[in-house]
Amino acid sequence: MSETFFGPDFEQLQGQDPEIAAILLSELDRQRKNLQLIASENFTSPAVLTALGSTLSNKYAEGYPGKRYYGGCEEVDKAEVIGIERAKSLFGAEHANLQPHSGASANVAVYQAFTKPGDTVLAMSLPHGGHLTHGSKVNFSGKWFNVESYGVRQDTELIDYDELREIAKRVKPKMICSGATAYPRLIDFKTIREICDEVGAIMWVDAAHFIGLVAGKAIPSPVPYADVVSFTTHKVLRGPRGGMILSKAAHAAAIDKAVFPGMQGGPIMSAVAAKAIAL
Repeated sequence: MSETFFGPDFEQLQGQDPEIAAILLSELDRQRKNLQLIASENFTSPAVLTALGSTLSNKYAEGYPGKRYYGGCEEVDKAEVIGIERAKSLFGAEHANLQPHSGASANVAVYQAFTKPGDTVLAMSLPHGGHLTHGSKVNFSGKWFNVESYGVRQDTELIDYDELREIAKRVKPKMICSGATAYPRLIDFKTIREICDEVGAIMWVDAAHFIGLVAGKAIPSPVPYADVVSFTTHKVLRGPRGGMILSKAAHAAAIDKAVFPGMQGGPIMSAVAAKAIAL
């Protein structure tokens, strides 16, 4: 089949849509000539880009490997299983879900798996380094849930674990979130696990900004301590823009159900394959 499309073809794009082709080529030139220091705009590998632009983009695959709602999923099933096994092996996790379309989508799934609207969640405040999905009033998390916040000490600029424990005992949260967008220090996951156990809370770690350092064993992993870990697959991992969730085996069914059908329909299989490549 001479017309089979296997990857990006700028000549074909220039012939069909020169305006968009010019934009893509101009952006390629911009990236080549500038030094990029923003972690969330890391450069994906050619292999990842190949998967993203592959024929897997054509395949609809609602469900999970071996349990799809569409036929002809034999090949995409193989790709997803490989990705799942690689994620579990790399991070030492009991369960992995590669289907979330983004980090925020992964976080939505975590809320859906373990809480219901109106429940209390304890998370780092946005001004102290937290993320919009950790309870900001302009985000769904701050509108649907009663989010209490903890922060850092003024003298050390480290998480105030005494404050965290005191707030947790007072408000009895259903879930405690650790992880941030602007906290460059190590997080004491062992202490947070102890606090979660003291108040009966789910321990959730949003590891989007440091998961690559965990993969490289440069910093301690939250996986042995947390019930669930969510993160993005771009940034330091150099994968496609997307999300992923790791969890204990006991929570696997809840996580998978929250992702599909709870939060989204079919996964983007080209992105799932690209995530597997990045791992």
